[in-house]
Amino acid sequence: MREGARVRLDYSARSLWRVDRMIEEIRREGTPWAAAERVLRGLGAYAGEVIIREGGGEWLSSGGDLWVRTPDGRVWDPIDEARRCYSGDGSLRLLCLDAVGEFAPAAPTRSHPLGAPPPDPRPA
Repeated sequence: MREGARVRLDYSARSLWRVDRMIEEIRREGTPWAAAERVLRGLGAYAGEVIIREGGGEWLSSGGDLWVRTPDGRVWDPIDEARRCYSGDGSLRLLCLDAVGEFAPAAPTRSHPLGAPPPDPRPA
C-alpha cells in the first residue's frame, strides 16, 4: 500500500470490506510485522468503533489492551482480528457481522468471556 494513501472510511459496517482489502494488500506486499503492527492496531480500533456505532457497546481496556463489549455481554477483540487478517486468517467485516448481526451465533474464536482476554497473537 502506498505510503500516504488516502482511503475514505465512514464508520459503516460496509467500510470494513475496504479495511480488509487494505490489510490484504499490506500482507501481499510483504510488509514486515514490526512495520505493520501499528497500522493493524489502528485498523482494529477503527473496526471496534464501527461495532460500537453499528450495534452499541463500549470499549474495555486493561494493561494497554482494548476490547469491545456488545450489549449482549460478549467481548470482542477487533485488534486481534486485524492481526489475524494480516496472517491471512481473519476478517474485520465478518467480525462486525458476528458482533452486531441479528442472528449471529457467538464466535468463540473471536469473542472472549469478560475477564478472560485472548492470548497474545504476536509472533515470538
